This record gives sequence, C-alpha cells and structure tokens, in this order.
Amino acid sequence: MTDTRLFTLDGAQRRDPDVARWLSALPGELGVVALRWFDEIRSCGPDVLELLHDGQPTACIGNLAFSYVAAFRSHVNVGFYFGAVLDDPHHLLTGSGRFMRHVKIQQGVALHEHALQALIAAAYADAKARCPAGSV
Repeated sequence: MTDTRLFTLDGAQRRDPDVARWLSALPGELGVVALRWFDEIRSCGPDVLELLHDGQPTACIGNLAFSYVAAFRSHVNVGFYFGAVLDDPHHLLTGSGRFMRHVKIQQGVALHEHALQALIAAAYADAKARCPAGSV
C-alpha cells in the first residue's frame, strides 16, 4: 500500500437526504448514470456512509472518504480519493494528481462496466484497509 494522506470528512450518514436531493435533481440520462454508479458505491458494504462534499455525493467508511460522483453538462465522473494506487488494467482512470483519479462516463461512449465495478470494489477494500483500527 503506497503512503498517502487520509482524507477525512465529518458528518457522513447511512443515507443523507442532501445526497438524495442532489441525485434526484439531475436531468435525464445524466441523472440515471450518476444514480446508477453512486448506488454501486453504496452497495460496497453496510459501513458505507455518504454526504455532500464540495457539492458532490461522496462515500466514506467511517469518516474516511473513498469515492464520489460528479455530474457535468455532458458527462459524469466517478472519482476515487486513493485512485492513484488502484490497479487499473483497463486504463479507465484519468487524472494526474498525487492521489485522486476518476473515470469519465460520457453519453454515447462505450464503458467497460465490469472494470468500473472492479475499481469501485478495489477502492472500497483499499479504504477499509486504511481505516485506523476501531474507527469503523
């Protein structure tokens, strides 16, 4: 496991009404895509909590953030706070930051869904391993 900083957020809860409002306010296909992938993140485990951070639905284990969904005019990003350390054999991840990476989902562009599901599962497992003992 590569040495990284822990990105923690206070106030996450099992189902945040602000996240539900954000997801339901997205128009058309972008809303469907964002909800589908945030639901995938939510389903990683019973310890996944959520909140809005910087205006985007963010998933945490305890207070450790591990993934988010962001919607833009023509695409949705599924982001990973520790994305730089994830194994990405299908080369879905973009970004060059020290820690974070994201997958850009565009309408009409094929997406390797199983590879994205694997990244989400790996991000969850990685974050769970990073959680300080007794914090989850």
